Amino acid sequence: MQHSARTGRRSTIRTARRLAVIAPLVCVLSTLVSCTKQEEALTTPCGLVVDGSGSAAAVKEGFDSEAKLKDSLIGFLTDQKCGTLDFAPITRSSRSSSCRQDRVDLDPPHDAQTDQKVQRANAQRNAAAAALAELKCARTQNGSDVWGGLARIGEAFRSDGPTPKLLVVSDFDQADPEFHLSRQNISTKADRDKVIDTLVQKRGLPGIKGMDVFPVGLGMQYSAKPSEADDFESFWVEALEGRAKAHVDNQYKR
Repeated sequence: MQHSARTGRRSTIRTARRLAVIAPLVCVLSTLVSCTKQEEALTTPCGLVVDGSGSAAAVKEGFDSEAKLKDSLIGFLTDQKCGTLDFAPITRSSRSSSCRQDRVDLDPPHDAQTDQKVQRANAQRNAAAAALAELKCARTQNGSDVWGGLARIGEAFRSDGPTPKLLVVSDFDQADPEFHLSRQNISTKADRDKVIDTLVQKRGLPGIKGMDVFPVGLGMQYSAKPSEADDFESFWVEALEGRAKAHVDNQYKR
């Protein structure tokens, strides 16, 4: 039985229409199964050191570490492409403090169907909650052993991995049972060198060589005394860069 040319054309049109409907469906299904856009891997190991001392309270004389933490942490994690976050407190004896939070994975395992943006946002929220828990615990132990907090966070990282980035939310007013920075003369470089020598002799060097240190709140207690603020900041830059061989970056300084 022969078909007319007209019948053949109708069949061709119907087939084309079916394909036009099916093709987008195939594309959508293919996207759901295997074509979800994968984000760039987050590989930077990051650390948070948070100050629970009296000077970090939300009072006129304090620098309000909780507000500074909430204001800077998520931006830091995003900017530095942090893949993990470790924690250390600043207390009267930071290195041996019982305040501990587990490492947070900021780039969790996923498959082709995972919405990584949502997954990573949830991980950052978990990190923020852990940071506040670390601060809450640190506030129960008082003291301001900044040097010990830096030593402790340095122990969290492998020596052969990517360069760690450290966010340090503190006014850096070192005050532990063995050393009070406020009692020292740091008005000249020679004086600062002597004080740093004393600190290193008593406490050793924190293992943060090569790491990037981002202070938040450094020297805020001297906001009304510019000359003292300059000496104080110079002390810490010389201690961290000159002795501990880290790099200080003021990107998040408030």
